[in-house]
Amino acid sequence: MIFVTVGTHNQGFDRLVKKMDEIAGDLEEEVVIQRGHTSYEPRNARFFDFASREEMEEWVDKADIIVTHGGAGSIIFALSKNKPVVVVPRLRRYGEHVNDHQIELAKALEKKGRVKAVLDVEDLNRCIQEVKGKTIISKKPVMVEEIKKYLRELEK
Repeated sequence: MIFVTVGTHNQGFDRLVKKMDEIAGDLEEEVVIQRGHTSYEPRNARFFDFASREEMEEWVDKADIIVTHGGAGSIIFALSKNKPVVVVPRLRRYGEHVNDHQIELAKALEKKGRVKAVLDVEDLNRCIQEVKGKTIISKKPVMVEEIKKYLRELEK
C-alpha cells in the first residue's frame, strides 16, 4: 500500500493529490491519501482529510511506501518507520506555501540518501517505482538532529 500525506498546512495540495490519484488508477496496489485541506476528491484512491496521531501511525505502519509533502514533521514521522519516503515539496509558485524551504529540505535529505525528492510531479510515478521494495534504515535521533540543524540554518 502507498500512503500519501499532505499534512495539516492550511493550503490544499491539489497538485500532489491529483497526480497521485491519476497514478493510483494505473497501479495494482492500494493508494490511501490524507488530503488535508485539498478540495480535489480522488476517484482512484481511498482518502480522508485528517486523522489523529495514532490513526496516522497506523496508516504509515501499513504502508510499503510513504509519499509526503516536504514538511519536516511529516518527513521525520515517515523516516522513523524505516520505509521508503518520497517527498514532494510544496512550492511557492503554485501558492502551496509562502516560500520554497521544502525544496531545500527535500534536496538535503535526498543528498544524504534518506528520501527521494520529487521536484516535478510528472516524475512522481517513476520515483515511486525506484524506491519500491527498498528498506531505508534511519538512525532516528541522528536524522532528527540533522533536520533540526538544517531548519535552524534556514532561520538565520
